[in-house]
Amino acid sequence: MQDMLNQMRDRVLRHADPMRRETAIPRLGIGVLRQHSVPATTMCGPGICLVLQGAKQMLVGTKLLRYSAGSCFASLIELPTTRIVFETEGRKPYVATSLTIDPALCLAVLSDLPAAPSNKTVPAYNVTTVSRELLAAWDHHLALLDMPNDIPALAAPRERELVYRLLQSSHGPLLRQIARDEGKLAQVRRSIDWMRHHFAQPLPMKELAEIAGMSVPSFNRHFRAATSTSPLQYQKTLRLQAARRLLATDADAAHAAYAVGYESASQFSREYSRLFGQPPKQHASQLRANIGEISNIMI
Repeated sequence: MQDMLNQMRDRVLRHADPMRRETAIPRLGIGVLRQHSVPATTMCGPGICLVLQGAKQMLVGTKLLRYSAGSCFASLIELPTTRIVFETEGRKPYVATSLTIDPALCLAVLSDLPAAPSNKTVPAYNVTTVSRELLAAWDHHLALLDMPNDIPALAAPRERELVYRLLQSSHGPLLRQIARDEGKLAQVRRSIDWMRHHFAQPLPMKELAEIAGMSVPSFNRHFRAATSTSPLQYQKTLRLQAARRLLATDADAAHAAYAVGYESASQFSREYSRLFGQPPKQHASQLRANIGEISNIMI
């Protein structure tokens, strides 16, 4: 499979743009990092990431994940990660490609497949080594970067082929739960969607549990299993990440604190420093010089 990985790597290197990760192919991203990065604290956006060269380390809660060329990471919820490191090999850059899952397409593909038994212990994220069939489908889809005029006609059937292969992989049980909006992971995801849109508000634990269709104790247990953190800590991370984005503009620390739901500027400063390693005022100028690096990471 190394020949196919090299072919995909070379294609990504030809088309990579340091200022953006999106491509002309819907939901397909590419990324290249040419230097071994320092640990970064961010949110890992939902989707599928395939490493083509180099490796990536990611700390989710207390669990350290590391995946290298030929490995594929999937998460269907936004994960708070306390450390991300991209590894390069000598002068060879880190190269990866990503796919954001379209639940409607996933459900359509599932309708053509035999029913699978329900699995109540499906994790919220997963790492697997790709099969040659999955790699070939991804390479086929990625090849449209070299043929942009073919994207309107061919992107949809090739994405369907790729989703089919992903459903056949060990990511399949995870994708099935989200596409069918069933199981504990899908229930937790509904509460997370509410939190992402209302993070500046007080956390209504009973209401969140009702959104998820669970009792409060059951919700807390399944939420921690899915995200490796508590709902309160997850909300705090959402708030601080939002404040970080504000500080990357012209917002001052006090404005950022109140905008994301903090009533105490001193508490905001303490918690921001604990998460990002430096006070918000000091961090602001650094963020404004590197604004392209603060988005949620999937690549």
